[in-house]
Amino acid sequence: MSDKVNTACILGEAFYRKSTLEVARQLIGKTLCRAYDNGVVQRLSIGEVEAYDGFEDKASHAHKGRTERNAPMFDAGGRWYIYLCYGVHWMLNIVTGDKDYPAAVLIRGAGTLSGPGKLTRALSIDKSFNDQPAMPISKLWIEDAPSIDEANVARFPRIGVSYAGPHWAAQHYRFKRVFTCRES
Repeated sequence: MSDKVNTACILGEAFYRKSTLEVARQLIGKTLCRAYDNGVVQRLSIGEVEAYDGFEDKASHAHKGRTERNAPMFDAGGRWYIYLCYGVHWMLNIVTGDKDYPAAVLIRGAGTLSGPGKLTRALSIDKSFNDQPAMPISKLWIEDAPSIDEANVARFPRIGVSYAGPHWAAQHYRFKRVFTCRES
């Protein structure tokens, strides 16, 4: 933990305005930052994400159109989309792409925190972050970090999306950092 914010390292809007799958892959190894009221900033390396890409993706909340719940997904990339899952767990998503194209990346794990519900609980993330910019002003942002070698990133089907049908449930839209002998 640290109390300093290096604004030169903060990922800007241009990073999030790329394709959702490209952003998802590039988020692996980046640093999720959470500032607290006491001035402490907690930093965790992002290790697992899932992409949800547009109207056609039947696993996406935006598949059937815009609603009050999914409205942040229709903003331009670089904002948070936070929603409650099963009435218990807050889910942390970063919106990607251009305005009016609904897409986001779910942050599934960072640091030693594995599981999106455990992550948000440990970082005290709730609906108050919804539709806020991924910038220090919101007390939640992502900083750049060295890229992770392709050999250390694996792709898998998303978790818990069988309702989307076999085609969409089988899409390898989940990216996870893995460790190989090459990595030091």
